[in-house]
Formats: sequence, structure tokens, C-alpha cells
Amino acid sequence: MFKRLLAVTAAMLLTLAGAVIAADLREDHPTTYVVKKGDTLWDIAGRFLQKPWLWPEIWQANPQVQNPHLIFPGQVLSLVYIDGQPRVQADGPQVGEAVNTIPLSEVEALLKHFTVVNDPQALPHVVGLEDDRLYSTAGQLVYVRGLQGATPGMVVDIARPVNLFGAGNGRNLPGATPLDFRGDRHHGHWTVPAGYGEATGVKLGYELQIHATGEVTNVKGEIASVVLREEGREIRVGDRVMPSEAQPYDLQFVPRAPDVVPANARILAVADGMQSGPHLVVALSVGARDGIRNGHVMSIWNEGSRVADVVSHRSGAAAKTDKVTLPDEFVGNLMVFRTFDKVSYALVMDGIRPVHHGDLLKHPDATE
Repeated sequence: MFKRLLAVTAAMLLTLAGAVIAADLREDHPTTYVVKKGDTLWDIAGRFLQKPWLWPEIWQANPQVQNPHLIFPGQVLSLVYIDGQPRVQADGPQVGEAVNTIPLSEVEALLKHFTVVNDPQALPHVVGLEDDRLYSTAGQLVYVRGLQGATPGMVVDIARPVNLFGAGNGRNLPGATPLDFRGDRHHGHWTVPAGYGEATGVKLGYELQIHATGEVTNVKGEIASVVLREEGREIRVGDRVMPSEAQPYDLQFVPRAPDVVPANARILAVADGMQSGPHLVVALSVGARDGIRNGHVMSIWNEGSRVADVVSHRSGAAAKTDKVTLPDEFVGNLMVFRTFDKVSYALVMDGIRPVHHGDLLKHPDATE
């Protein structure tokens, strides 16, 4: 009897899940769609669903192909119903370049030229430059100290700290402190209002900008000679050196909701002084240690402020003791595209209000 009850309950849950997904289909969804060059997975998901992050719930992957999650231009996507649940299937060969989840051109600079480490001071550093030239050119020699285990042929990245990310402390929100090449406070590429939003409290990590890539040609004692592979940004004594990763970031990922959005999840910083519009890059105060992964979608909310009720109280002092909290206001949705231990980068996918430093992050299905 108990097993029968479990079976009935499971069937009811499956039916309920199917009904929820069916309700999330767009009213004007197509029954078929031919994938075109330039499409993104987010846009395709948005053609079928009101909530693009539910795509994994309706995607019918083909387990017979090497990577069943990829979609290619020319394929025909068909909406079908299997056991009463909506599913999208792909017909056609996997030829050419797969559809990206987001426009990589929007995030290419951060993917290729930025990384986050816990302590740049612990990394090997540049101690000398050939002919004291600042701007790196192909074939120039750079001398590095402390590159443990270096051998000829080893490929390295030469980088410089540009921002310190902090978790906030007390009344201070998480933020980013721009740094100069010495690691002192300076101007960076994130929007940080003067005296506000600076990194305080627990350090979440240092953002480094990669200026050049080189190859170790000789090792003598604790000094390694590195020849630069191509022209890049300026190189200075004190720049940090890291082993180069062949593919340090994901090129393909599926939009989906995280299991849980941590309560401390906020916008750390906004790139390039922009505060609104889609495809805005932002830094987040959560990362892999918080369960955040590439492809995770979260909603952005302006936090409701505390205001004194000056209508109910004639006395200003009395009004201050009777403050009310205004509701949080929905801003838009973002998707994580690169994750580090305590910090991640995301792209704003849609929005109805400007994005600000300190904005709250919630589950994409949150309603308040």
C-alpha cells in the first residue's frame, strides 16, 4: 500500500511539474524554429519560454552525439509533447560553430584578459626588462623571480592587480577598490563612487589584468628568462606572473537557475561607468564556494530603503523611531559567465531599471 502511495504521489508530482513548465511557455511560441547564425541560446530559449533559464527543463538532449547540449545553425528545433510535457528537439547535423549562450564579443575582454586571485603578492614577479622597454613586443625578454618549477617551454601570463574586491563590513556594502600597478588605490574599469563601495571587511580576491603572454627560455637559479610571444600592454617591474591555462574559461554553458542564492549575494561593481541596458558586465560577491556556477541565472533587485513616516508623526524625532522598509524593486536578470572561488562575473541579460553597485541578487523566480 505504501509503495502504491509513493507511485501515485510521484506521478502527481511529474504531472504538476509538466503543468508548471507548460504554463511558462510563451503564448506566441513557435512550433518549429530554424537556428540561424548569430543566434544565442538565451535568445532561442526566450522564443519558447517566458523564463529562458528553464531551458534545461524542456530541452530534449540527444545522448547519441558527443555533446548533446550543443545547438548548431541550420538545425530545426521542434516543440513536441512527451508524456504530456513540452520538449524541444533538434533535427539536423551538428555542422559549423555551435550557438553560444551569450554573445562572446560582449565578454571577450574579461574572459581573455582578466582573472581573480587570492593574493598577488604570493605570485612570482618581474624583476627586470630587456633594454628597460615598457611596452611589450614579440621577442622581448622579461626576467622573472620566484617561478618555481619553471622549465624551458613553459607558457606564462604576465598580469597586474587592478582591483581589490571586498565583502563589506557593517554598514558598508561589498565593493571594489581600484589599484595602480603598485597595488595602491587608483582608478580602475569598475564604477566605484568616491568614498563609497570600496573594498572593506573580508577580502574576496584581487582582480588581475593580463598584459602579455610569454614562454620560458632559460632558468638560472631563481631567475627565469621569458620571451614575449606577441605585442601586448606595458610591462613593469613588479608585474605578477602565473602559469598560462590553455582554456581557462568555458565557451559553452546552459542557462539555469541555481539551487540556492546566498543571502550575501550582491553586485560588487559595474563595468565602464554604465548603469543600465542589456549586456552590461557586473562583478558579483559570490563564487564557486557559494555554489555559483557558469550559466546560473539570478534576478537583480534594488534594495528597499528605510524611510521615516513623517505623515504619521509631526515630530521629526518620533518619525525617525517609526521607520518603514520599502519593498525591493525588480531590476532585471543576469547570467554568470565566469566563476572564481569568492567572486564571479555576469552579464545583464534584460532589465527595466538601472543596475547599481550593492543591488541584491535573488533566485530568478523571486517575486519580492
